[in-house]
Amino acid sequence: MFDTVNTSAYDTRTRSTTAVGALEPDADQRSPTMAAPQPLPEPPVPNHESLVLLPGGRALGYAEYGDPNGRPVLWFHGTPGARKQLPPDGGELALERGIRLIGVERPGTGFSTQHTYGQVIEWGTDVEAFADGLGIDHFAVVGLSGGGPFVLAACHALPDRIVAGAVLGGIGPTRGDEAAPGYTRLLPFVEPALAALRIPLGEVLTHLIRPIRAFASQGFDVYTRVAPPSDRPVMRVPEMKSMFLHDLTTAVEGGLRAPVSDLVVFGRPWGFSLRDLHVPIRFWHGDADGIVPLSHGEFQAAMVPGADLVVCPGGGHFAGFILGQQVFDWIGEQWPAPAKKPRRPAAKVGAAKPRARSTANRSV
Repeated sequence: MFDTVNTSAYDTRTRSTTAVGALEPDADQRSPTMAAPQPLPEPPVPNHESLVLLPGGRALGYAEYGDPNGRPVLWFHGTPGARKQLPPDGGELALERGIRLIGVERPGTGFSTQHTYGQVIEWGTDVEAFADGLGIDHFAVVGLSGGGPFVLAACHALPDRIVAGAVLGGIGPTRGDEAAPGYTRLLPFVEPALAALRIPLGEVLTHLIRPIRAFASQGFDVYTRVAPPSDRPVMRVPEMKSMFLHDLTTAVEGGLRAPVSDLVVFGRPWGFSLRDLHVPIRFWHGDADGIVPLSHGEFQAAMVPGADLVVCPGGGHFAGFILGQQVFDWIGEQWPAPAKKPRRPAAKVGAAKPRARSTANRSV
């Protein structure tokens, strides 16, 4: 059994974004005399971005936002995506809550070296090496859409280091007795072909995207008109468009081969059972998700011991991008921020310095 928590937060945010989206009529409703579209807002600027070398010579790219000295939260992007695919207000929300937000790239996108895992569980080994490389001991993980399986894999592999895992519209297993219901059960049937064609498909995708980046804005606008209706209000927010376009540029820096590799491992056994997860995990899922159906969130929340599910009424697949506040607050409940030590009053100029007490006769 799992607890379903209906939240009005998504409704509120959706109504506000719908109002913004209503200012942007569909193509067949535009007047030829309408003014030119306004420039997009600047995307969030990371505090720092680089890569971490892994054993064996591969590397994972990352970008940091929020509080540099805060509690680390690793954010796993969707399929496709890269290190800057985060809620537009994610850095600000993280800073307010004392969170060091780190967008981590999977192999084959952005700064990260191309590599295809045999199973999803192998991601856990790379996450451990990544955290070690940044000197991070304990941390939380968040993943949206295609990042969801990698959240669960990391939680299974590192239960002593991960304090909480959040899955936002994440795809579930596709085969075996833990296969989530839905059309994704067809993925194992095409996995052998995807695996065999992984390299050429990745190269085609990479070289196809690079020359059309100049038309990415127009392409994004077209997609917002054909996307599932539940996602259109979110995608029409200017800050959301700016983030997606900036992340696309980031993703193709070193190639865009990760999406094919993701689909390959999604169609295989994941290498662990959802029943064997013992980290606090919460799922968020829109009940109008037209890409990963709600059945995936319901099924996974029922399988993972102690997990619960937040159902977002009217939420589409991109609902996770406007739920940052809920997600970070829930992580804070699982992992409270350490109390700040009171500052020692500054010594007055000219005041006598306190004499050190002798500890020669004091036992240790």
